[in-house]
Amino acid sequence: MQGLDEGGIPIGGALFIGDELVGAGRNRRVQEDSPIIHGEIDVFRSAGRPRFDRSKRLTLYTTLSPCYMCAGASMIYGVHTVVIGENKNFEESEKLLTSRGVELIVLDDPETLAMFTEWTRTHQELWFEDIPDPRR
Repeated sequence: MQGLDEGGIPIGGALFIGDELVGAGRNRRVQEDSPIIHGEIDVFRSAGRPRFDRSKRLTLYTTLSPCYMCAGASMIYGVHTVVIGENKNFEESEKLLTSRGVELIVLDDPETLAMFTEWTRTHQELWFEDIPDPRR
């Protein structure tokens, strides 16, 4: 949980073609004072321009369901499958992704759910900084 250790938001991910890791990253909004460096965006930055055969199946692993920005970037990048650690805290883009043919695999990982539920409870101001706050 490098992002958490850095005082950031504990969301990260990795991009694979088969068993080959092509990119990894984490949310760096706090660390780089940036509104757009979400975990998935950092993964794509790490992977670089898509200089690979787009017919190969790209799989993105991520802590939560991507936001709309990250879902859009995933579709532009050519991701075929998104593996989601948990989607109880956030599931905004799932219908968008599946409507575009992206396969979703939700792990419902209890450890990830417990960690992120506690983090959002104790960091509400940061969590709701760039997503709609349902309490308003």
